[in-house]
Amino acid sequence: MQDIIKNLPKQAKDKHNENKKFFTKLKKKPPKNLDYVMQEIHEAEFKRTDCLDCANCCKTTGPLFTDKDIDRISKHFRMKPQQFISNYLRLDEDNDYVLQSVPCTFLGTDNYCSIYDVRPKACREFPHTDRKKFQQISNLTLKNVAICPAAFNIVEEMKKRIK
Repeated sequence: MQDIIKNLPKQAKDKHNENKKFFTKLKKKPPKNLDYVMQEIHEAEFKRTDCLDCANCCKTTGPLFTDKDIDRISKHFRMKPQQFISNYLRLDEDNDYVLQSVPCTFLGTDNYCSIYDVRPKACREFPHTDRKKFQQISNLTLKNVAICPAAFNIVEEMKKRIK
């Protein structure tokens, strides 16, 4: 898995223009069954891919924390939301709450998340490849294929299945 993760940014860069063209076409005229096809490809990929073998998303990027996430997680830690924010988060250039640093503070050496049951929405939905109206998040997906081997494989499968 480490070799795959190491080579992923280069592979994603090599496929970037091809993927961008594909998503531009997809945005203009999405197939009627796109959500169904995406769900199918997503589920098949995650039967083969174990995130615990990778956790590259947790090691390289920080999720966005919504107010609901902050309330839920601070309650989990039995602390006030403001205390949770000052201990773990910072405001980014878009004025969104993100982790103070990566890798994620809550990621263990075994790739398990210590707050898995209350993790942020962004973590629960990553890599967002089973999302409805998938074509609307193509810019995010173009970034995620460089981080997540499963997202990379899903996009490659999409290009084969959706002409």
